[in-house]
Amino acid sequence: MNKETGRSAANQEAEMPPVQPDSEKKTAAVTEAIQQLGQTAVPTPGESNVYCLTIIGQIEGHLVLPPQNKTTKYEHLIPQLVAAEQNPRIEGLLIILNTVGGDVEAGLAIAEMIASLSKPTVTVVIGGGHSIGVPIAVASDFSFIAESATMTIHPIRMTGLVIGVPQTFEYIEKMQERVVRFVTAHSRIPEDTFKELMFKTGELNRDIGTAVGGNDAVKYGLIDGIGGIGEGLSKLNTLIESRRNVQPAGGITQ
Repeated sequence: MNKETGRSAANQEAEMPPVQPDSEKKTAAVTEAIQQLGQTAVPTPGESNVYCLTIIGQIEGHLVLPPQNKTTKYEHLIPQLVAAEQNPRIEGLLIILNTVGGDVEAGLAIAEMIASLSKPTVTVVIGGGHSIGVPIAVASDFSFIAESATMTIHPIRMTGLVIGVPQTFEYIEKMQERVVRFVTAHSRIPEDTFKELMFKTGELNRDIGTAVGGNDAVKYGLIDGIGGIGEGLSKLNTLIESRRNVQPAGGITQ
């Protein structure tokens, strides 16, 4: 091989981009998923049959919140819930909540989707499950709350321009009833008790409502039990096993 051929081959090797190892590609994909969705992975076939969904910060709805706000975007959660429902490898969902609340319709949309899943679901409230986080917390098949966690129950509030006071009041009242109906339908708390906590005065500064601690949330029937991640996973595995036992072995039944 002459010198010209050697130089040409060397130049071609130098110009070729380095091959990125598969491990680096996976790391980059995981990093992107964390940045975009707050998740280490989207529901894909893997070793675990449980998918963990986190709802943290403020639930962002139709309006984009300022960048300094820690938010959970509902347009990110909805595709994840659909993917988890469609994936045959995922047998159950563990939902972790630490949220201050946020957009009412977005929160109700997430709660309705969780409640409509055919697979077993367990929610765990750590830190707080405030405001519209309450319907999300009770939407699962079984709910836990950490003993030190709290849940703030208060009426719907709105900020911004109000054009027609009577019409706006009627809209808020109907929205309020949607929240009350959902919470009482998916938990053991009576409607009268929930409304009493919601409209109670003196519990919150410059507001009406009640801050309910972990033990009180269980006592009122809002949450099913005291517990954290361990208890949540244990209960979810029990629900998954029960679902396996009742499902037909195969074939089409009518």
